[in-house]
Amino acid sequence: MKKLHLLAVALLTIGLHAQNPNFAKGADVGWLDQMEATGYKFYDTDGTPKECLQLLKDRGMNTIRLRVFVNPNDDKASGHCSKDDVVRMSKRAHDMGFRIMIDFHYSDSWADPGKQFKPAAWKDHSVVQLGQDVYNHTFDVLSALKKAGVTPEWVQVGNEIPGGMLWPEGSTKNWKNLALFLNKGYEATKAIDPKIKVIVHVDQGNDNKKFRKFYDKATKHQVQYDVIGLSYYPFWIKKDWSETIDDLRHNMNDMVERYGKEVMVVEVGGEYNKIENTHQLLAATIKAVREVPDNKGLGVIYWEPQGEKSWSHYDLSAWQADGKPSPALDAFKE
Repeated sequence: MKKLHLLAVALLTIGLHAQNPNFAKGADVGWLDQMEATGYKFYDTDGTPKECLQLLKDRGMNTIRLRVFVNPNDDKASGHCSKDDVVRMSKRAHDMGFRIMIDFHYSDSWADPGKQFKPAAWKDHSVVQLGQDVYNHTFDVLSALKKAGVTPEWVQVGNEIPGGMLWPEGSTKNWKNLALFLNKGYEATKAIDPKIKVIVHVDQGNDNKKFRKFYDKATKHQVQYDVIGLSYYPFWIKKDWSETIDDLRHNMNDMVERYGKEVMVVEVGGEYNKIENTHQLLAATIKAVREVPDNKGLGVIYWEPQGEKSWSHYDLSAWQADGKPSPALDAFKE
């Protein structure tokens, strides 16, 4: 009986060690600074006022992701996220014990699959100059963070770039240029600290064909990076998570096997008013990333969970109209 007990303990210990203890569970909170500036108040489930980052931490989150624009305006929805904003918010999160991810958009506003507009100050620059712009901007922001006592664990060079970035020069119609820009971001990041992991990020993480097409080209053009970042939004592809989670799992496993890289779901979200469904989506996504072989699934980041709809007009937040976090976020505790 004693031997059986010891065997059971040993198997349990092996199982615990097999699960990545450094798994990242977190939130992109680029709107938070603006929400607070406009007077938005956050509350715990019992109705007591509470700091938003603490509410996220209470729900098992250990990582904060912040986007950075080059020369943003002050518009509530599309502005802010300047170097100074990002340094201030990063330090605030870091001082609370959060790990930090910085997401470079290389634009004055949102960059995503439908828009990758160059910053106005770079508009007339040559390809060589644009490469240097990417290096200088990346190095400048990360240097300011380091001076403030914050070294990010991850840096994203570009945001959702299946069609490239810094259009038209850095479009995927010009892979040589795109590779130059990505490598300049990589070089600047590693010049700050070689331990920072560089992420290259593509949307629709359930679409293996799309990912193979992009990362095959990246490999061919000798793009340097450490982590394949995926977005996973069943809402935007008009399918339930239950119809696509196996495709996400297959794609992540294929990326690890095919390219020898780590993978991370750097954006996920579900509908704010479908609490149980969003909870199930998050639990299934976390499980799928944890099950990537050899602990190469690094974590899951919810995009703007605190961006409550009355403030943001965003359907995929995870916050309630009374200022309290959605129970869907409890998936990060589990």
